[in-house]
Amino acid sequence: MKKAGGIIAIIAGIFGVLSAGATLMIGGLGGAFEAEGAGTVVGLGWGGVFFSFVVIVLAAISLSTFSKKVPVSLIICSILGAFLGGTLVAIFMVLALVGGILVLVDVNRTAKLSVQNL
Repeated sequence: MKKAGGIIAIIAGIFGVLSAGATLMIGGLGGAFEAEGAGTVVGLGWGGVFFSFVVIVLAAISLSTFSKKVPVSLIICSILGAFLGGTLVAIFMVLALVGGILVLVDVNRTAKLSVQNL
């Protein structure tokens, strides 16, 4: 389950970056036409870019580690990305959240099996 969760989170992060780019484009168009709140949309786009990249990095690290800190960080970043990245990014951050939970469950299961084998 750890590999599946990591791959799901990587895919979610990639689509999150694409969604953040779309959010930036929408905010830029709104700024060009002097729409109200366009600056907020651009800020959400940059938040989406940041948290999507962090999710990709943490998902890649989670494939090779047995620490509980990485999946917990992945879960926290996906929640923050959902709130600070805009609606389009939030859709894929939910997918990253599922991937982080899968990785965390597998790390816990592996830790229990290791203790039982001692």
